[in-house]
Amino acid sequence: MAIIDTLRDRLRPAGWLWPLTLLGPAGLWLLLLLIIPSILILDISLIPGLRLGQPQTGYGPGNYIQILEPVYLAVMVRSLGFALETTLLCLALGFPVAYWLALRAPRRWRNLLLVAFILPLWTSSLLRAYAWVTILRPSGLLNELLTSLRLPPQAWLNTPMAVLIGLTYSFLPYMVLILYASLEKLDLRLLEAAADLGATPRQQFWRVTVPKTSPGIAASCLLVFIACLGDFAVPTLLGGASSMNISRLIYNQFLGPTRAWGFGSALSMVLILSVSLAIVLLLKYGNFTLRKASHTQ
Repeated sequence: MAIIDTLRDRLRPAGWLWPLTLLGPAGLWLLLLLIIPSILILDISLIPGLRLGQPQTGYGPGNYIQILEPVYLAVMVRSLGFALETTLLCLALGFPVAYWLALRAPRRWRNLLLVAFILPLWTSSLLRAYAWVTILRPSGLLNELLTSLRLPPQAWLNTPMAVLIGLTYSFLPYMVLILYASLEKLDLRLLEAAADLGATPRQQFWRVTVPKTSPGIAASCLLVFIACLGDFAVPTLLGGASSMNISRLIYNQFLGPTRAWGFGSALSMVLILSVSLAIVLLLKYGNFTLRKASHTQ
């Protein structure tokens, strides 16, 4: 603290230098590892048909026009579908857990229960995906359970359902963590006041709990949606050819036999812009719901 105070006193005559001094390291980090790489990807994406080892053929929108082909549009729609379905599943499964942990569980056990729930995050995501391969394979634990119940075994692995299961399992703890932090701050006196005014438990939930925690719901859904949209390990290990998503498609363009770096860069830019748009929507409507909730308090 003494060093910071001394530096601030020296820069006090030039007030505009003080914010630059504090933001400089973070700004340099973003410049080197985010802005410059994004500009390079954008530059490569504007070279139609560029492949590794071939000369540049000039600039144009050819790579982006190629994305509009039905086969690639289907991959985009499938990726959005996986992300949206996983987000809704995580919200449906995670909200009751977070609600119980934050408002109903004994206070002395809350931290322990929360740590127990997020314990899988301490394990590598790749290892967790391989664990699901073991569970869902034809001779895996799930089919053995079905067989013991005299039910026919199912083909779980290399299906969209397997991808959905793996993504939900991977990102459910993140949903619960953010929802728990939001629900923990809920003023229980508001629920008591609503009950005194004759509100039923369902009305208390929809008219008090949900509006007051809407910023946390929006933030958790956005985080899960973005993470699912760009996830590579789970769709690769658990999904077959029918589960191709945008991250696997980008990987194939850069490291596959075609080495179509121009088209892969165009796909990467579409993914970056999609994530950026989702963040802008959260900043806009998340702040709106937060202000609305504070005004109605």
